[in-house]
Amino acid sequence: MLNLLYRRRSIRKYKSTKLDIATIQLLQKAALLSPSSRGFQPWQFVVVDDSEILAQLALAKKGAGFLRGAALGIVILADPAISDVWIEDASIAATILHLTSESLGLGSCWIQIRERQYTETETAEQYVRRILGIPENLKVA
Repeated sequence: MLNLLYRRRSIRKYKSTKLDIATIQLLQKAALLSPSSRGFQPWQFVVVDDSEILAQLALAKKGAGFLRGAALGIVILADPAISDVWIEDASIAATILHLTSESLGLGSCWIQIRERQYTETETAEQYVRRILGIPENLKVA
């Protein structure tokens, strides 16, 4: 495990090669196995492999442009009504996804959306919610 932690880096330049379904399923399984407070599992995951949607999501905030070149993005959502520590639970899931990606030889990088702006009048969270059709009761981590 320590070797994995030493190797893991935030990668912001990706190959355009599509991931096979088995790899995507492994990432999904790892995310769903993430620990959460009291086992409430308040998170949900939106897997995005459509290059046009990834390009739109890359505009969500300053510094997210590298998503445009990715083969896959996983948006982490959480329901605050399920757990008051949804931020921590979503962060744990993101970390598990990073480590799993590294273990599979994939690059990854977290794009912070919560408390960030898309424009002066629209938050990054509102923008992502609009692009993906996310219900109001869920937060974008």
